[in-house]
Amino acid sequence: MKIYKKLFKYMRPYLSNLIGGLICLILVGIIGLLVPWLFKFLIDDVLIKGNEIILNYIAGGAILLYFLKGIFNYSQKYLISGLSQQVIVDLRNELYQHLQKLSLSFFERQRTGDLMSRITNDVNVIQTSLTTGLSNLVLQPIMVVGIVGFLLYIDWKLALVSFLIIPLISFAISRFGFKMRSISTKIQNEMSNVTNILQETLSAVRIVKAFNNEDKEIKRFLKANDRTLKENLKGVQVEATITPIVELIIALGSAAFLWYGGHKVLNGQMTTGELITFIGYIGLLISPINILSQSYNLMQKAIGASERIFNLLEVDERVKESEDAFEMPKIEGNVQFKNVTFSYNKNEKVLKNINLSVSFGEMVAFVGPSGAGKTTMVNLIPRFYDVDTGKVLIDGINVKDVKLNSLRKQIGIVPQETVLFKGTVAENIAYGADHKSKEEIVKAAQKANADQFIRGFEKSYETEVGERGVSLSGGQKQRISIARALLTDHKILILDEATSSLDLKSESLIQEALERLIKDKTTFVIAHRLSTVINADKIVVLEDGEIVEIGKHKELIKNEGHYFDLYKSQFEQG
Repeated sequence: MKIYKKLFKYMRPYLSNLIGGLICLILVGIIGLLVPWLFKFLIDDVLIKGNEIILNYIAGGAILLYFLKGIFNYSQKYLISGLSQQVIVDLRNELYQHLQKLSLSFFERQRTGDLMSRITNDVNVIQTSLTTGLSNLVLQPIMVVGIVGFLLYIDWKLALVSFLIIPLISFAISRFGFKMRSISTKIQNEMSNVTNILQETLSAVRIVKAFNNEDKEIKRFLKANDRTLKENLKGVQVEATITPIVELIIALGSAAFLWYGGHKVLNGQMTTGELITFIGYIGLLISPINILSQSYNLMQKAIGASERIFNLLEVDERVKESEDAFEMPKIEGNVQFKNVTFSYNKNEKVLKNINLSVSFGEMVAFVGPSGAGKTTMVNLIPRFYDVDTGKVLIDGINVKDVKLNSLRKQIGIVPQETVLFKGTVAENIAYGADHKSKEEIVKAAQKANADQFIRGFEKSYETEVGERGVSLSGGQKQRISIARALLTDHKILILDEATSSLDLKSESLIQEALERLIKDKTTFVIAHRLSTVINADKIVVLEDGEIVEIGKHKELIKNEGHYFDLYKSQFEQG
């Protein structure tokens, strides 16, 4: 019941559509109920009594009824389908907005394919249930109640005989419905696995091919797809089983009332027209009962999909702003970590009692083995995560006290693996700074040593980069990323070493661009190659989440401590 209440919340803004659609559905049902009644007059008054005037009325009445039924049927489909489309758009929008607000730690634990499946496959199931299931769950009960009323009016004793089948049908529908809900949830889970494999392999197709793993990935996909098939077949089996069972129950009941009704006609207790009309309504009763059973199964699928969607919407893993959060003033660039500890889970501390002061204009490099906490430290500055204890201060202001948007828009990030979005070169440079002019975009590209190769494209700055920047080389993508950072001119800059895995020519151009980028900025560098941070003002050596050394390159080499061992190890490997 809770699921239905939650879904109704999304229908409430379109209540006029819902009410209008339901009224039209009721009228469609009433008209559908009147049509068989015409057969009683046709047989008793026209065929048996030979009343030709009644025949004209019946013919005219049938045309009018079907005309009105067509109008109301069109109206209900338009209104209810429009309602379902609006609800699904709103639901999808809320899901996407909710995902954008969740913290990085949430995404690190989730599979992208599963999240995509909830926004696409699960939402589509709900749309189908709203469009088809909702209409049937309103119309068909009206038909059943109306038919029952006519049957009781024609002959209540005969009607009671036919009603003996209804409890049996209800039992069969409810039993199979619960099975369908369980199977539906499994189907949606398996579909998310398929989507996840698609997302992983298509986004990393170069790696798959480089390691000659096409056959392995094909097998993985086929295996996941086969599991989906098996669950779908179970669902088909349930749906295919319930219809013949319901029809068999109806057939047994029909045989009983036909025998009883036939005797009533022979004994003069019932007219031929009444019996034929009665049989017509019984035949009409089979259809809504079958449709109701199918719609019930459809709604069970929707409940399974809805549970997955609302479970996601109920996740509350956001980096939350305090109620009295204020706008971050214009940043000068002084950063301080004060007794900072941090953990992704309660059992393991990633950072332990970190203390570090950085003045404006300094370049600070974080070095250390993998898992030492380098990336975690820089992620605390724009508040991608919240510290467990301690404070991260910028210009003496605790980052927890300011509005996230006002903080993050003043911090620039150049990742090691550049992310470009589908669109033009100019749009990617101006990502996050849409208000910048074409002249400012070009100027930033020139400083990033990107203008020359951009102008070499046929459409220059209006060239489409392709999905994930597939049409550009690694060096070109990095220079666009640097141009993006130059365009916004932040006072605090975070670099995840931008020159790794590039050829010497690209590395030289990017290094030159980076020197322009870090000028008059407080810069934090995650250093993978120690040779690139020799000139840093501070080199912070991290190990097991603790700062074990701080100093300049020459000082740390002279001390022959942790940094010396790291540098010597890289030098020998190089």
